[in-house]
Parts: sequence; structure tokens; C-alpha cells
Amino acid sequence: MQDILDAGDALGPEKIVCLNARTAGLRAIVTVDNTACGPALGGVRMASDVTLGECLRLARAMTLKNAAAGLAHGGGKAVIAADPRMPLADKERLIRAFACAMRDITDYIPGPDMGTDERCMAWVRDEIGRAAGLPPVLGGIPLDAIGTTGFGLVTAIEAALPYCGLSLAGARVAIQGFGAVGRHAARFLAAAGAVLVAASDTTATLLDRGGIDVAALTRHKLAGGTLRDYPSGEKRDPDAVIDVPCDIWIPAARPDVLRAENVGRLQAKLVAEGANIPATAEAEAALHARGVLVLPDFIANAGGVISAAVEYRGGTEAAAFAAIGEKIKANTQAVLEQAREHAQQPRAAAMAMAQRRVEEAGGYRRWGRR
Repeated sequence: MQDILDAGDALGPEKIVCLNARTAGLRAIVTVDNTACGPALGGVRMASDVTLGECLRLARAMTLKNAAAGLAHGGGKAVIAADPRMPLADKERLIRAFACAMRDITDYIPGPDMGTDERCMAWVRDEIGRAAGLPPVLGGIPLDAIGTTGFGLVTAIEAALPYCGLSLAGARVAIQGFGAVGRHAARFLAAAGAVLVAASDTTATLLDRGGIDVAALTRHKLAGGTLRDYPSGEKRDPDAVIDVPCDIWIPAARPDVLRAENVGRLQAKLVAEGANIPATAEAEAALHARGVLVLPDFIANAGGVISAAVEYRGGTEAAAFAAIGEKIKANTQAVLEQAREHAQQPRAAAMAMAQRRVEEAGGYRRWGRR
């Protein structure tokens, strides 16, 4: 108990709720980190190895992300300890059990995350009447289908180009995690003239220095294929994507893939964090010392949550893309200008900006909501 209390600070977390429904096999945690800007909005992550620490860190990332994006939402997160590849009927039962168990956590609005999707959010809304990231037939904006997070990530990359001396035309890109975020980022980057030279999933790293056909690889993955069985290109171990020389490196999978012990292997000029908390503080500091520009996760990958917030208020797909483009471009430029002016890491500048916005919003709320 004391360890949990010691993990808090002036921003939060406001509440941590453990959910355990043995008859349904549910083991989950919901963290509401901060609601100064409004009800907490954050995804539901399903994986066999999720932890309380991961949930706390992800919830804080959502507080910073939503505040930095200027959304009327605080930050929260939920994790469910289960295999997301379970049979669909079993997954539906588990997600519905989760929704019923967290019904009374009314200051948390769930959305999709790794291991869950819009169909899962439809089940949640059916049970408790609130969720974001819904199927289009229910008024939702299909985040994964249209690639709002990937679009926002590329918007951040474009805004950062003048700060690292790069052009997208011919830029070599490596993506760690060719899933919903990674494949759409690759699509938008390829359309701008960049070249995907490496991508990874849990089975392999696919390497082709002449350039990977993004459309063909996407079709292969959507058909259930893996990078290990893709018919062309060189195959290496999944972790080998860190070693591929490139201009832009995108982590788009799990937390802490870049750490003190492996960050020295990275050969890139720009790291755009498509996943949440994909690098440790030590890894980011080492990259900064080497002159590698790192775009912090809660600035660069906010496209999905911006889209979810637009959807939750009845907005359209076009309105979501417009909001993503405007907010992420402005925030990336503001953070990088601040970092340059004060000779600090971009994350430090981004956190200062987000915390100022949370604190300002808290000044308008009752003492218990600051």
C-alpha cells in the first residue's frame, strides 16, 4: 500500500481500482490519474503481462497527452491481464465483465488500445453507456482503419524536420511494431516520399535496404501473415530492428523497448515515439547527448486520442483529421522551440507545457479535482 502511495505526486493518481471477477476470469486495473481538464479518457490495454506499474505510467502519459493536445479530458488507463488472441466469444465475455466491473468509475471513459479495438468498445458501451473509439455504425470514427494515430505521428515528424536537418523525400524509415500505428505511419510516410527499409513484429525484423512495398506488406499483415513469412526481404530476429541504419526510427509497440543497455545500437537522426512510453529516461538522455532528436510520445502519438475526443462529442472524421493536424503541428513546434531555447530535452519541454495546462485547468476546479 505504501509503495502505491509513494508513487503519487501533485498531479495524481486520483484513484486506482483493482477489478477481480473470478467467475469471468477477469483481472484488471483502472487508474484515473487526473481529471483537472475533464473526465479521464484513455485506452484499455489487454496483454498477459500487464502490470500496475505499466498502468500507472500509461495513465500519466494520457494526462500529459490530453492536456498537451488541449482536450477537455484528463488522463486514465485500464489494463486487463489476458491473452488478446483468445477466441472471440471468450474475449467478448471478458470485455463485458470488465465493463460491468468498472461501471461506477464514471470519471473514466475507456477507448481502444493494444489488444482491444472498436468492437470491444461497442461491447463496453452496450454495458455501461460510455466509450470512445466505436464502430462507424454506432457513430464512431474508426481509428485503426483510417490511421489517426499514424497520421498524427507523421504530422509531428514533418514539423520536426527543420530541427534535425532531414527531408522526407528519400528518408530511410525503420518501424518497430508494424501494427495499427506502425503500418499507417508507414503509409503516410511512403506517400510523402520516405522509404521503409525495416519493420518488425513479434516474429521477425524484415529488412530491405532498397525499400519495402508498404501496401503489399500491409495486405500481408491484414490477411494474418507475419513478417517472418513475408515472401521477400531479409529476415532477422525481432530485436534486430534497433540495429538498422536509418534516418527515422519509430517505436510503435510496447513500453521500454529502448533502454540504457541497447540504445547505443540505434543509428538514426530522429526518433518519433508512436507507442506510449517506448523509451526509458536513461535511453532518451543518451540519445539527446548524441544529438538524436526524440519526439516524446504524448506529443507525437496524440492523434488517436484527439480523434476519440472529437468522436465523443459527435464530430466527424474530417473534423478529427483537421484537429489532429492543427494541434500536433502546433504542439511539436512549440515543444521543439522551447527545447532549443532552453537547451533541454524535448520531453522536459513537453512535460513543462502539459503540466502548466493541467495546473491552470485545476485552478478552475474544486480542490478535489485539481
